[in-house]
Amino acid sequence: MPQDKAREDLQATAARAREFEDPHENRMPIPRYVLAMVAVLVAWGAWYIATAPIDQPSALGDRRTVADLQGKPKGAGSAVDGAAVYQSRCVACHQATGQGLPGVFPPLAGSEWVAGKDATMAQIVLRGVTGKLTVKGTAYNGAMPAFADQLNDAEIAAVLTHVRSQWGNSAPAVSAETVAAARADTAAMKAPFDGDAALGTPGG
Repeated sequence: MPQDKAREDLQATAARAREFEDPHENRMPIPRYVLAMVAVLVAWGAWYIATAPIDQPSALGDRRTVADLQGKPKGAGSAVDGAAVYQSRCVACHQATGQGLPGVFPPLAGSEWVAGKDATMAQIVLRGVTGKLTVKGTAYNGAMPAFADQLNDAEIAAVLTHVRSQWGNSAPAVSAETVAAARADTAAMKAPFDGDAALGTPGG
C-alpha cells in the first residue's frame, strides 16, 4: 500500500510538471505607456475645452448658417437664397435635377407651368394642387402641399425665380409683390387647386 501511495504521488508530481502556470496580471495589468497616452489625451481634451471660443456663433463647415439653409434672410436687406429654399422644401419631390419622379411628381425642367404666368405659379405654391395636372403631356394625380403658411412672399418669389432659371428654364424672375398679390387673390381658398380643372392652361 505505501508503494501504491508513493506511485500516485509521483504521477501527480509529473502531471503538475507538464502543466503551464495560470496567467496573472501582476500589479500593473495595463502597460505604462498606454496609461501615459491616456493621461496626455485627457489633459489635451481638458485644455481644448477650456480654451475653445464657445462664445462665437456656430457655422457649418461650408460657412453657411442654419438660416441660410432654411432660405431665410440673415438680416434686414439680405436677399433670400432661392436655391436654399428649393433644397429645404422642394427637392424631395422634384429632385435636385428638376426632373421629378416619373408617374409620381411632375418635372420642373421644361415644364410649361414653370415657364407660364408667374402669378399662376405663385398661386400653385401658395395653395397647393390635388387631382389631375398635366405636365409636358403626362397626367399626374399626386398632391402638392400648400406653402402659404410656411413661406413668406420673399421666400416664394426667390424659389420660383430659382426654378424658372434652372435646368434649361429661362422664364423671368418673380417678384415678392407678385406673390403678395397672388396671396391676396386666393386668400378665400379653403382647399388646394383641383388640377387642370381649376388652373386651366399654364398661360391662362
